[in-house]
Amino acid sequence: MEGEGESGVLHWAEEEPQELMLDQIRESYARYRLHVPEAERVMMRSLESYGQISPVVVCVQEGRYELIDGFKRLGAARKMGTLQRLLTRRIETDERGAKAAIYGLNRAGGRTREIEDAWIVHALVREDGLTQVEVAELLGRHKSWVCRRLALIEKLGPEARAELQVGLLTPTSARQMVRLPAGNQAAILGLVRRESLSTLELTGVVDLWMESPGRLPQQYILQHPREALAQAKGVELPSRDPRLSPPGNRIFEQLGTLLRQPRFEKLTRDAASVAALSGDMVMECEDNGRIDTQPDHPDVVRESVPPPDRQDARCQP
Repeated sequence: MEGEGESGVLHWAEEEPQELMLDQIRESYARYRLHVPEAERVMMRSLESYGQISPVVVCVQEGRYELIDGFKRLGAARKMGTLQRLLTRRIETDERGAKAAIYGLNRAGGRTREIEDAWIVHALVREDGLTQVEVAELLGRHKSWVCRRLALIEKLGPEARAELQVGLLTPTSARQMVRLPAGNQAAILGLVRRESLSTLELTGVVDLWMESPGRLPQQYILQHPREALAQAKGVELPSRDPRLSPPGNRIFEQLGTLLRQPRFEKLTRDAASVAALSGDMVMECEDNGRIDTQPDHPDVVRESVPPPDRQDARCQP
């Protein structure tokens, strides 16, 4: 692959870092990165206090400079209005190598995220036509890792995928959404927006939805998500809703009784969901508390990992 040798080392252009005007730098590859407004604001404060500490990384595609690494720095510089140029360092690579470099530079900097990894994998497989085994070799990962990342994007509905791309849906929430059948995701996404559900509440709602035996309990969850969660935890709620007719209240009480059945105790025992939330919290705390917000990047795209054997790239158990 042009731009990457057998050792996985980036091919830096034989030239000194150069300054480019902000409008000379394109951001076509920004679609593979999460937009996090708060992180961009932190970067603005860093640039205002210390200036640009390390160059952003670019490559040349069709005669134009494309950003590979440094999206927060470029976004912050555009918003500040006082910076007109950024110092850049160029790598020599092709389209596939550019995507691999995005993954490698972020992994080397300790900032890789599961969803961003999944977008890169999805693009390499669906846009560039690589097999999952070839993607695994390119990124220095096992083919089962590639298979899981690909499934994460392809199981996410188009509406949820679009909201994730612009930062309206968090990666943790996206992981919960992919647990649902594609046909149910839009309804739950609308519920999250309407009720402003927290990530923890969404996890509980998805748990309840997956355990629901039919349409009526699911409709109850959509109409009364927090009541359903409270009842699943054994909290007694009023059996009469003044907004409902007598027949409606009877159905409300019957559904409440149904949702208090033992199958819904899973909500409080789901350690896997708690572990996922804890992992995201740790990542966010580390990101927010990082002192050096513009770390220098080593020249290594991937760790020295033996490539997987070439065989069918199906998920392994």
